[in-house]
Amino acid sequence: MTVNATRSANTTHKVFNQSPVFEDVDLLSTDIVLQSCLKQFANADSRKKLSKFGIFAGSAAAREIGRLANEYPPRLKVFDSRGYRQDFVEFHPAYHAAMRHSMELGLHASTWDYLGEGKQPAGRAHVERVAGSYLAVQMEPGHCCPITMTHASLASLKDSPDLLPDWLPKILSRNYDPSFQPVSRKNSATIGMGMTEKQGGTDVQANTSEASPNSGNGGSDYTLSGHKWFVSAPMSDAFLMLAQAPAGLTCFFVPRFLPDGGLNGLHIQRLKDKLGNRSNASSEMEFSSAQGWRIGEEGRGVPTIIEMVTLTRLDCAVSSAAMMRQALAHAVHHCRYRKVFDKALVDQPLMSQVLADLALDWEAATWLSFRLAKSFDGHESEVEQVIRRVMTPVTKFWCCKMAPAFVYEAMECLGGNGYIEDGTLARLYREAPVNAIWEGSGNVMCLDLLRILNRDKTLFDQFAEILNEMCKCDSRLVSACDDLFKLLADAEDIEGAARNFVEKLARLFAAILLRNYAPDYVADGFINTRITGDWRHCYGSGPHLSERGQIVDRIGTF
Repeated sequence: MTVNATRSANTTHKVFNQSPVFEDVDLLSTDIVLQSCLKQFANADSRKKLSKFGIFAGSAAAREIGRLANEYPPRLKVFDSRGYRQDFVEFHPAYHAAMRHSMELGLHASTWDYLGEGKQPAGRAHVERVAGSYLAVQMEPGHCCPITMTHASLASLKDSPDLLPDWLPKILSRNYDPSFQPVSRKNSATIGMGMTEKQGGTDVQANTSEASPNSGNGGSDYTLSGHKWFVSAPMSDAFLMLAQAPAGLTCFFVPRFLPDGGLNGLHIQRLKDKLGNRSNASSEMEFSSAQGWRIGEEGRGVPTIIEMVTLTRLDCAVSSAAMMRQALAHAVHHCRYRKVFDKALVDQPLMSQVLADLALDWEAATWLSFRLAKSFDGHESEVEQVIRRVMTPVTKFWCCKMAPAFVYEAMECLGGNGYIEDGTLARLYREAPVNAIWEGSGNVMCLDLLRILNRDKTLFDQFAEILNEMCKCDSRLVSACDDLFKLLADAEDIEGAARNFVEKLARLFAAILLRNYAPDYVADGFINTRITGDWRHCYGSGPHLSERGQIVDRIGTF
């Protein structure tokens, strides 16, 4: 009787028609689009440098790092056991493992190595770095926040001769050191940022934090008092922060420890309980007579920090493209194994239409992000400088806006399996909105573009000329370009029409890139559905994609 019951239970619980766990996947060699971007925009040996990391980032070990870092989020320990204030944030070892791997690859500083070597900027360093970031995000996206800010900080710090000698070697170091002590005793350093306050948010000119000079001789040291509403990665060794100095809003370098080894007056009020980005700590922070060192001129805080912000926006776009890639790979992987009505899901016409439609946006977002990275490498090219200035807000807007809906649709491809916490899609879905919000929301990106174009008519004319020339590869793109500038010229309410203009520009630029670098069936599929196709609300509901099987095949085999 017992034996029969056991057999019955075993038979009842036999598991079949489930896709294998998505792990031990080489994220570089299986990504045709990433390889194509590297071939077009990076050095010949970039793929070789990234090969080992691509294997690790897709491994079972990396998947476990991502799971643990998010399942056990950071905890704030305000006081030590004796009652002394310490403002310490404790992370799970998995978070530190992710940081260590990314810093070993140099994702926090590699484009700035030339500063330590006394050389000129490397030709294609940004493209190679964002390729590494694209892989790191697929391992665990939350830790990429301090990686991004540390990298971007040197755009503002590099012109600070008083600070750079002590801090540059620590920032460039590949030896991750999470210890909580003065930077002089550490192997490396990470840098955070604190701009927004609760009453102003995006409007940083409304900041009320004050900075008082410590001497009347024009020194760079100030005492700061006030409160920051969002400070990401509060365990960073120092922060770039904005505060009101006598001459106006000014940028300051604020370390966690003072030169004498004592703690600076940075008091963490609480950690934010966020929708996603759980592995990374974000905090409210109060200045209690904190000491900061001015960077740039008084009253020039925004221009001083804007180059840092611009670099973080590039990373936001790349991160969104990477999350789209990870979500789509999971969806295709599942659909290749899962059978419905005796047929693999991937071979069902309606499902393949959805997957192919998703793939078009992922490939477009990836090409847009890497083309933007190339413009950051174009130090001497006027064309690249124009593209960088115009397309940074455009690319961030479109890639980051697409990601949440994209990840949701990929989740639906897995059905209930996508919705549970045991998998990866639920975490990705919570993570996806952060890049559209962080470092400037969608509206801010549109307003930034309008300010750029209104402030510099020559720049606008230069970009229009560049875009017109690029569109000549396809008559449909020429028409779309004409319509785009007509929209801008005819709009009675320019600001109200800004989102329409920015989204159309993003799709047009993406179509140009696909026309030049992707197979014809990808470029034509994108143009027919995004440029000349009818408006649609859902993935898969646009014009029929006749080559959808080939489009899906470009996602890779896992």
